[in-house]
Amino acid sequence: MPRLTFLGSGDAFGSGGRLQTCMLVEGGGACFLIDCGTTALIGMRRHGVAPNAIDTVLLSHLHGDHFGGLPFLILDAQLISKRTRPLVVAGPPGTRERVRAAMEVMFPGSSTARRGFALEFHEYRAGRRDVLGRLAVTPYQVRHPSGAPPFALRVECAGKVIAYTGDTEWTDSLIAAAEGADLLVAEAYFYDKPVKFHLDYRTLMDHLSELRPKRLIVTHMSADMLARLETLDCEAAEDGMVVRL
Repeated sequence: MPRLTFLGSGDAFGSGGRLQTCMLVEGGGACFLIDCGTTALIGMRRHGVAPNAIDTVLLSHLHGDHFGGLPFLILDAQLISKRTRPLVVAGPPGTRERVRAAMEVMFPGSSTARRGFALEFHEYRAGRRDVLGRLAVTPYQVRHPSGAPPFALRVECAGKVIAYTGDTEWTDSLIAAAEGADLLVAEAYFYDKPVKFHLDYRTLMDHLSELRPKRLIVTHMSADMLARLETLDCEAAEDGMVVRL
């Protein structure tokens, strides 16, 4: 039975004191992250997750609050955890170069340093199902400019399907990504205020009959949404929340 832990459920600005987006999924012999925001390593330490246990990192898009934890995870693997197993990073086209650039900005010389493990990059193609070890991921392009194509992800693990919107305004590609999923983790940035390139809670709920997930959890919430948690008709993520599928 897969288990998902929210290592970070916040927006880019730390609303409510929450860490940035990072979800840990364990099950069927797989152990992977969905997004890896800048605070991901803090979330792992806080919740007793060994960084070396992670096999794969799936990225939805290349904004810092969703991929900015990778330089720290890679350096931890090299210098602290002494990783020897390969680490696979899957993301949009351009992921390899963006990670390299981020590492050089923060820690010059780190991207070319010798490592005791292989760092393997895999870049998505929209609509193509890729098998990565014990999981499969199908990306669906959405609307959230980030210097590279952004994606919603449909992830298969241990017989269950986890769908994740990433950051996006409403687009019909979310229907294929989420339809009938065992769990849909969806952005709900504001309650009912339309913000370009982001989902609000009301728009999400208006389309719920098209998405048809078995379970819905909203995440990536602003202060506006956090103030309304008691009024929601679905579950809301929080840091450290564990979900069993």
